[in-house]
Amino acid sequence: MAKVTAILPAYNEELCISGIILGSKKYVDKIIVVDDGSTDNTAEIAELAGAKVIIHHSNMGKGAALKTGFEAAKRSGIIVTLDSDGQHNPKEIPKLIAPIINGEADIVNGSRYINGNKKDTPSYRRIGQTVLDKATNLGSGLDITDSQSGFRAFIGHSLPIFRFNHSDFAIESEMLMDAANAGLRIKEVEIGVRYDVDGSTKNPVSHGIGVLMRVINDLEFQRPLYYFTLPGVIIIMAGVVLGLMFFGSYLGGTNKSLLPTVLAIMMTLAGGFLAFTGIILDSMSRMLNRVVNNPNYDIRTDVSSTVEYEVKQRGK
Repeated sequence: MAKVTAILPAYNEELCISGIILGSKKYVDKIIVVDDGSTDNTAEIAELAGAKVIIHHSNMGKGAALKTGFEAAKRSGIIVTLDSDGQHNPKEIPKLIAPIINGEADIVNGSRYINGNKKDTPSYRRIGQTVLDKATNLGSGLDITDSQSGFRAFIGHSLPIFRFNHSDFAIESEMLMDAANAGLRIKEVEIGVRYDVDGSTKNPVSHGIGVLMRVINDLEFQRPLYYFTLPGVIIIMAGVVLGLMFFGSYLGGTNKSLLPTVLAIMMTLAGGFLAFTGIILDSMSRMLNRVVNNPNYDIRTDVSSTVEYEVKQRGK
């Protein structure tokens, strides 16, 4: 059986960390705790509980902690990530790694909502989660029910595809997008969660908005048609409608200046620029994905065949 390593990012979790480590020991071969600049005794307690501890001397964020943990676990056959605050139950680790062991998936996402179970989730959390799920699915092309879950399992050879660009909690969405772009098989399994142990000191509204902004920024590269072309088309339509209205008012004599019409025309041109930018970037992204995902792909062959086809068409 493949070696299983659990990674626990931790920040000031001295009250819960030992229980999570001891509970996880039954199901994994190794536990790595990344102490992300804690000011309490998290590192000391984790080490006494039997985990390998890696210390960040300052708080760098969950994404940075996961990056450190993944680098330390790169020789593992399966990697499991779970939070250190007691929200996740280590007894569910076998449920997460089973699809990978059985060859059904490369990544398994633990979902709190896979069967629509929302009764234990505070309403303000669920609203924010739904928005983040929609944005993540838009950027990845997936149908994930819990994009912000920190309870996941990864097959070992998937590690090189993750960028770890985001150092904060936006890493959860980023990893799903990276996995989808690499064509990895992603499966969800149902998990439980406890909210009575949530020790987060961050405002949930500002935190959620911050994550959402980072996810939307990722759409610039992951889904340029949505980020550029769709807004561009909307601006074009608005510009055309306003231009006709303003020009009609000018011809009717109610508006004696052509300036509003000129501004509407400029608005339409700007929308066209955005739309074509998205189309060009999407074409480039598709070509890059073909190069990355197909080692035998030769861009020179593709370009030459396209040129040859166009020459033949003109000859007709």
